[in-house]
Amino acid sequence: MANQQPLEDVRIDAGNLWREENYTDLQVGHIRKLVPVKPDGSDDPARQPVFSATTNIMTPGGALPISGEIEASSLAEAVEKFPEAINAAVKQLQEEMIKYQQEQEQASRIVTPDQLRGRNDLII
Repeated sequence: MANQQPLEDVRIDAGNLWREENYTDLQVGHIRKLVPVKPDGSDDPARQPVFSATTNIMTPGGALPISGEIEASSLAEAVEKFPEAINAAVKQLQEEMIKYQQEQEQASRIVTPDQLRGRNDLII
């Protein structure tokens, strides 16, 4: 908490302003577009817009929101690349889940006194 700014020092970065636009087909998902703007609210052509995809996939535990970045320069291109972005996000989530499961398995292994002393060549 020591690195937090006092409330009177909190300021918006006027050189990094964005307008948010949302698009949906009311069935599969949403595309979010962040449009760079100047401090007066006009579009900033010196910076590129940023697109992201969001959808829900059904799991045994219920709906799971999935989102990912879309490499696109227009809304039409973002719509075309929507499936690619969602598939990449699902793949990344699967990899993270596998890694987490492996870490949990490693953490739950029973450690014998011989292993603690560095002798794991004994067969029990």
